[in-house]
Amino acid sequence: MKRNNNKMLISLSVAALSLGMATVASAATLDEVKQRGNLNCGVNVGLSGFSSPDADGQWQGLDVETCRALSSAIFGDPDKVVFTPLTAKERFTALQSGEIDVLARNTTWTATRDNSLGLNFTTTTFYDGQGFMVSKDLGVSSLEDLGGASICIQSGTTHELNLADYFPSKGIEINTATFDTPDQTASGFASGRCDVLTSDTSQLSALRLQLPEPDSVEIMTQLISKEPLGPVVRQGDDQWFNIVKWTVFAMVNAEELGVTSDNAEQMQSDPPNPQVARLLGGDGNYGEQLGLGNDWAYNIVSQVGNYGEVFEDTVGANSPLKISRGMNALWDQGGILYAPPIR
Repeated sequence: MKRNNNKMLISLSVAALSLGMATVASAATLDEVKQRGNLNCGVNVGLSGFSSPDADGQWQGLDVETCRALSSAIFGDPDKVVFTPLTAKERFTALQSGEIDVLARNTTWTATRDNSLGLNFTTTTFYDGQGFMVSKDLGVSSLEDLGGASICIQSGTTHELNLADYFPSKGIEINTATFDTPDQTASGFASGRCDVLTSDTSQLSALRLQLPEPDSVEIMTQLISKEPLGPVVRQGDDQWFNIVKWTVFAMVNAEELGVTSDNAEQMQSDPPNPQVARLLGGDGNYGEQLGLGNDWAYNIVSQVGNYGEVFEDTVGANSPLKISRGMNALWDQGGILYAPPIR
């Protein structure tokens, strides 16, 4: 009996120690960010619509707004962000080493990246697919017409693997020319190093605008992959994982509930239904559960906007890219965008 009691005490001690360690680990990133006074966010070196500096050197784009929303949730201020431009090769090392707190750079969620790099993909902020851009003069109407073509591609991306899967399986021979950055890839295409440029369709839309004659090319409708893009964090910090994930969920829920940057204040003071009251901190302690203030989601929406507002201003109708919502529309509007409820 005494031996059994000892075993029980040991088990309880181990459990308590494990719980304590988990608590310490889970608080690490949020505490560090608060103590530092800013969020370190890794972004693309320059991808129009997602993350690129404007004429004044201010970072703009969908991924940038995700970081600013996270800053609003933590500090009540969207501008407490230091942006670190990263190439595809640099991005994971920067996150693993702690150089950045979150990677909000067009990065595809794959099994290998999720399971073997010590990283966690939080959720998807943009559903994309790998497409192809060709010169209209080439007269190509389908991927089956690309036999013998040379394809420009960025190294260190899933696109290389997708090409290796797709074309051999179709019995189509191609050649590839690899580059380190999107700009170099687009320059290679523009200079005639290759016949075709491949990337995510969103990236193709951005790169097309950089070409000397954008109207001389077209983006083919065929896709060869699924490319879910979204923010990434280090494993071992569940609280930080939840904060990043629910920051995006708050933006999606806000769009679904009709809460915008313009009406957030009025809806917070006079919520039209219980869902809005919970989202904006008028009911429950959902912010406190994350280690934040209960006005975390109100700050996100009032200072940055809901998902739909951010989408249209960065990559959608109000932007040069003019990308349609498509799969990125809400689940009840023909898309697949869906966030768990706040309750």
